[in-house]
Amino acid sequence: MEFTGKTAIVTGGGRDIGRACAIRLAEGGANVAINYHSSSSGAESAVAEIKAAGGNAFALQGDMTNAADVARLVSETQSQFGASIDVLVHVTGGLVARKTIAEAGIDHWNAVMDLNVTSFFLITKETAPHMPAGSSIVSFASQAGRDGGGPGAVAYAASKGAVMTMTRGLAKEFGPKIRVNAICPGMIDTDFHNTFTKDEVRKFVANATPLKREGLSVDVANLTAFLASDQAAFMTGTCVDINGGILFS
Repeated sequence: MEFTGKTAIVTGGGRDIGRACAIRLAEGGANVAINYHSSSSGAESAVAEIKAAGGNAFALQGDMTNAADVARLVSETQSQFGASIDVLVHVTGGLVARKTIAEAGIDHWNAVMDLNVTSFFLITKETAPHMPAGSSIVSFASQAGRDGGGPGAVAYAASKGAVMTMTRGLAKEFGPKIRVNAICPGMIDTDFHNTFTKDEVRKFVANATPLKREGLSVDVANLTAFLASDQAAFMTGTCVDINGGILFS
């Protein structure tokens, strides 16, 4: 995929899938702005890796649920790379904690919705006016948005379902100028599952897939680059599964 001369923003780019996406876009020639919240070492090492390979990148800390931080990210991207932003990859999101509806309070519900849905709204609203014709937005939903998620993940699943619906709505609103697609990862080997999923569950799910393994961040990054590129020029409003075949939609 060719991104020479293009500018990309990757939110949540300090670790795992986001970091892999930033590096993959840079490998294609993109100038990459990497947002991170707390993963400074991963973001800065990604910048160093990109620059060592001859690319151009910077990292900026910010909370994508905070409108001022979102505006600062876009402004700094334009300051360093120029006015146009060609690719937005919004990886920011998370489960926060596994809580049943009985256990969850409104603060938990709002925190999950803000992290996964409000952040997507804010970064899209701030970035879209600066995206020229032919640009692409790639959002991150989840398999949970299709199947309701695992135990204690109702809020997370609902928020990712909202991301999928927003993706479809934005595709209609922004077309034909900007394409908008979502990725729905299944079991990917990331800190998300290191934190929230038991080892025995991960092994069971991996063995239940036709490919008999968990996905890797680079697998998802390759799909992201395709959707962001002109090779996916006739795709918009799609929610693309990447789960090793454990769920067919």
